[in-house]
Amino acid sequence: MSTIVMPVPDAEVIERKDQIVAALCAALPAETVISDAFETRAYECDALTAYRCPPLAVVLPRTTEEVAIALKICHDMGVNVVPRGAGTSLAGGSLPTADSVIIGTARLRDTLEIDYDNRFIRVQTGVTNLSVTGTVEEDGFFYAPDPSSQLACAIAGNIAMNSGGAHCLKYGVTTNNLLGVRMVLVTGEIVTLGGAHMDAPGLDLLGVICGSEGQLAIVTEATLRILPKPEGARPVMIGFDDAEVAGDCVARIIKSGVLPVAIEYMDRPCIRVVENYAKAGYPLCEALLIVEVEGSEAEIADQLDRITALAEPLGPVEIRVSKSAEESAAIWKGRKSAFGAMGQINDYMCLDGTVPVSALQFTLKRIGELAIEHQMEVANVFHAGDGNMHPLILFDANKPGDLERAEAFGAAILGVCVDVGGCLTGEHGVGIEKRDLMIRQFSPDDLEAQMQVKDVFDPHWILNPAKVFPLAASAARRQRQH
Repeated sequence: MSTIVMPVPDAEVIERKDQIVAALCAALPAETVISDAFETRAYECDALTAYRCPPLAVVLPRTTEEVAIALKICHDMGVNVVPRGAGTSLAGGSLPTADSVIIGTARLRDTLEIDYDNRFIRVQTGVTNLSVTGTVEEDGFFYAPDPSSQLACAIAGNIAMNSGGAHCLKYGVTTNNLLGVRMVLVTGEIVTLGGAHMDAPGLDLLGVICGSEGQLAIVTEATLRILPKPEGARPVMIGFDDAEVAGDCVARIIKSGVLPVAIEYMDRPCIRVVENYAKAGYPLCEALLIVEVEGSEAEIADQLDRITALAEPLGPVEIRVSKSAEESAAIWKGRKSAFGAMGQINDYMCLDGTVPVSALQFTLKRIGELAIEHQMEVANVFHAGDGNMHPLILFDANKPGDLERAEAFGAAILGVCVDVGGCLTGEHGVGIEKRDLMIRQFSPDDLEAQMQVKDVFDPHWILNPAKVFPLAASAARRQRQH
């Protein structure tokens, strides 16, 4: 049984369910509101499945104005709201409580504007990450952030968690590619931040919203930066018989001044499973790096030569440069399939700590030591270029005590990340998974400052109130809701 604790639901709100649902149905199209107990079970959890609870009701608006109507009703009736994108959150960011209404973006799927001259696209935030690139790629453009779940995850969730992906080393994460938003405040007021240009006037409130995990507003439209597709791109696989040496290779590449578009890392347990699943041609070794560069063919050749020259003195077991588009696709298919492939053989908990690149070697060593101490298996797959680690802790959900042990192991790993100068999350967010670990990274004064920002946007703490902040720290604020 999970050690995750959620607040006791407000019985008075639950008793008013019929009244709340009636108010929503009276103001919104009938198909927008889901209140049947059986149907709401589809929303009882997100990709963090350790905690499950059907919400009071679910609202799936089709327009910003419908979001505003729903949010205002919930605000006026004192009902907590849990914003939800595609439900792919691995940190429990969209987990509901029994006294909450989910407002989802799944039906906000329109592309509103494309401007190639000024290099932006404006979309409703229910569109998937991959579909943004799909909309513009025939015209030679792409959207850079590419989380592994990009086929399913929504732009709304990408903005909430400041998602990254394999190519963030060169192109940055969501906040570096987000130009503007249209969003709904807790009172139902619709506001716009930023716009189609990088130098929007006024306070940088866009930077406050991106990564705020649904605590401040519901984002319904996003203006995103799109980029011309590079002339070409090609990866090289570099295998090592020592994980720490692989970490040293990453540090050397970064230090050299070469800027790959991506540096990905997989260890032996992950390589073995992924190779059986994707048949990508990976060598079975202790650690595998996938380093991709882009540009003209001459630029690609030069960068690959420099990278292989840096790797060779470290004694790699194999260096294999992709020779074709098919080989490149196979290499990336393996990496993008890692989480799904691992899920076929084990239950697992996917972490998201980030460390300085210089601390990769030490962190990998400590993860191995902690695995022995906790008597659990772990597979490592992560964005090595920016130190965003994704250890996959393997456990048996049907074995009593295994989930609790996995949670304790995960907390220890994230503690190491903070201790070496990193942080609790790189792109998955805090949600409820890391909520009670926030005190490892932030002082009481730090947390108070962050909660004061939420006070400004959401004085009664209606939006996602049980997330991000330790429950003890936020208790007084959550109790003043009604």
